[in-house]
Amino acid sequence: MDELLKDVEKFGDLTGAFTLMDIAIVLFLSFALTLLVGFTYRYTHRGVSYSQSYVHTLVIMGTVVAVIMLIIGSNIARAFALVGALSIVRFRNAMKETRDIGFIFLSMAIGMAVGTRFYFLAIFSSVVLCAFAIVLYKFNFFAKEVRERILRIQLPIDRDHDEALVDPFRAYLDEHRLISVETVRAGVLQEVIYSVVLKKKASPRELLEAIRKKNDNQKVTLVLGQQEIDI
Repeated sequence: MDELLKDVEKFGDLTGAFTLMDIAIVLFLSFALTLLVGFTYRYTHRGVSYSQSYVHTLVIMGTVVAVIMLIIGSNIARAFALVGALSIVRFRNAMKETRDIGFIFLSMAIGMAVGTRFYFLAIFSSVVLCAFAIVLYKFNFFAKEVRERILRIQLPIDRDHDEALVDPFRAYLDEHRLISVETVRAGVLQEVIYSVVLKKKASPRELLEAIRKKNDNQKVTLVLGQQEIDI
C-alpha cells in the first residue's frame, strides 16, 4: 500500500511542490470550512429567496478556489494562464440579495487561504466571520421600520383619482405620494400607484374597503412588508 501511494505521488506530482497529503488537507479542510459558511448562510437567511443551489455553489467555489491556489503556487506565469482561462466564463445570474455577495467573497477567501496553506488563518477567520454573521442576524443590527407601503388602485378611466380618493386618504393615511398612472384592460380602467404611510391606528382592511366604495369595487392592492419590489 505504501509503495502504491509513493507511485501515485510520483505520477501525479511532477513539480514536487506538494504531496498527496497536502492535496487531501487542502480539499477536505476547504470543504469543511465552506460547509460552515453554508450552514451559517442558511441559518441567517431571511425572506423567501433561499436557494439550495446557491449554498452548494458556495461550498464548491471555496473548494475549487483552494485547488486553483494550490495549482498556482508562486508561479506567476501559471497565475496569468489561469486568469486567461477563467476570463471566458460569463455569469448571468443576478444576486437576489446583496448579502449573498459577501458570502461569495467569504467562500473565496477561505479557498485562497487554504490553497496557499495558511491553515490557521483559514480556520480562525472562518469561525470569526461566521460568528459575526450570526451576531448581525441575532441582534438585528441596522434594522429600520419601514412604514411606507405601495398602494395600487384601479379606477374607471373617466374618474379623477384625486377627487375620488380624497376622503379615504384623509381618514386612513398620514402621507401619500403619487408614483404613476397608466391605463389597463385595453384602456377601460386606469391604474394609479401611490406610496402611502398608514396612520398608526389605521387598519389596512378598512382602508381597502373605503377605497372600493370609491372605485366601483375594482381591484385594490396594498403591498405590505419591508422587501424591495418592482413597480
